[in-house]
Amino acid sequence: MMGFQPGALLLRPQVMSLATFWRNAVADFNGTAAIAPSSRYLARSMVEPVRCDNLRVVVEFGPGTGKMTREILRLMPRDSILVAFEISERFVSHLGESIPDRRLQVVRAGAETAAEELQARGIGHIDGVVSSLGISLMGEDAVSAIYRPLLPHLGDTGVLTQFQYVHRTRMHDGRLEYFDAAPLLRRYFHSVESNCVLRNLPPAYVLTCRGARTSPQQRRGGTGETAGRDTRR
Repeated sequence: MMGFQPGALLLRPQVMSLATFWRNAVADFNGTAAIAPSSRYLARSMVEPVRCDNLRVVVEFGPGTGKMTREILRLMPRDSILVAFEISERFVSHLGESIPDRRLQVVRAGAETAAEELQARGIGHIDGVVSSLGISLMGEDAVSAIYRPLLPHLGDTGVLTQFQYVHRTRMHDGRLEYFDAAPLLRRYFHSVESNCVLRNLPPAYVLTCRGARTSPQQRRGGTGETAGRDTRR
């Protein structure tokens, strides 16, 4: 008879998360937009820029199996709120079962509904947005429908992080082409800085965005911004 193995209790949630991820990726790759779960190094790099002294409300797009969700909750005080938007029923169920935290509010809806959902919940300012959306697979109109309504909620002090895999490519009109997400994000933010996280599969750039362009005039002037700095980990 096999004896008790303490490590098995720690490993089981990780195995369940991985199995849940792969089942969803096979069923809907475009929705998952990843070939593997994010590493803890990518999760920490995505969440760290959101840290502030008075963290109260954070929004997460595409929490998946909750790797970044757990990192966000680790930073947040007890009276804060994390509103996570997830379209996969499988991931929504997994999050509810694996993260029993009253601060976490999971909404089964697309990211484009975020501004409306925040208004319905009486939430005005948000301190940060952590986005795992596959914007390389999305059209610019779809990206605009998500980010533009959130800009007034972020204001001057809110921070948004978005990652992009290092290959920086996307399919356009049936062809593979180079795509750097930073210039697109500069339409919505005054500052976009890029940090490369090598310890992820595949490696990824973390784009940290600050200073929301809250007026149409500011957004029209956003395409001429200079590039943010690149650092490596």
